[in-house]
Amino acid sequence: MARTWIIAAVMVAVAAPAFGTTAQPSSMSQAPAGTPQTKYCMRVDPITGSLVQTVQCWTREEWAEQGVDVDREWAKNGINVEG
Repeated sequence: MARTWIIAAVMVAVAAPAFGTTAQPSSMSQAPAGTPQTKYCMRVDPITGSLVQTVQCWTREEWAEQGVDVDREWAKNGINVEG
């Protein structure tokens, strides 16, 4: 079980740079405009006990439900926009 989790964590870490291939520049001060269905991919804190940073892709509404202001966080954690 733990080995499966470690393999999954490594796959996420390896795949994370692939998000940057079509990413909007994270140097932007605000997230790019989009539709309500647009998903904003951002780095999130690692799961407790892990050192692997993950990437989540959610709509603005889904980020807001988690207490995240996409425009404020985009400059330091934004990676990609989907849709």
